[in-house]
Amino acid sequence: MTVARSLVLFVLAALAEIGGAWLVWQGFREHRGLWWIAGGVLALGAYGFVATFQPDPNFGRILAAYGGVFVAGSLAWGVLVDGFRPDRWDVVGAAVCLLGVAVIMYAPRSG
Repeated sequence: MTVARSLVLFVLAALAEIGGAWLVWQGFREHRGLWWIAGGVLALGAYGFVATFQPDPNFGRILAAYGGVFVAGSLAWGVLVDGFRPDRWDVVGAAVCLLGVAVIMYAPRSG
C-alpha cells in the first residue's frame, strides 16, 4: 500500500506543479491575466505541501525522484492539454526518467 500511496502523491504533485506552471504561463505569456497567474501560484504552493506526505522521510530522495515524474508528467500534460506530439526520443527519455524514479524510491534498501 505504501508504493501505491507514494505513486498517487507523485501524480498529485505533478498535477499541482505542472498545472501551476501552466497557469502562470497562460496568465503571462498568453495574456490571460492576473487571476490565472494567482491560480498558478496557489497550485505551485500546493505542490510543496503534497510532497511532504510522501512516506519516505528524505527530502533529497523525494525531490530527486519527483524530477523524473515531472519530466514524464510535463510531456503528458503537453499531449493532453496543448496538443504536443512527443517524438520517440521524448518518450524514451521519459521512460528512462521513470525508471530512475523506480530505482530511487522503490529499490530494496538494507537497514
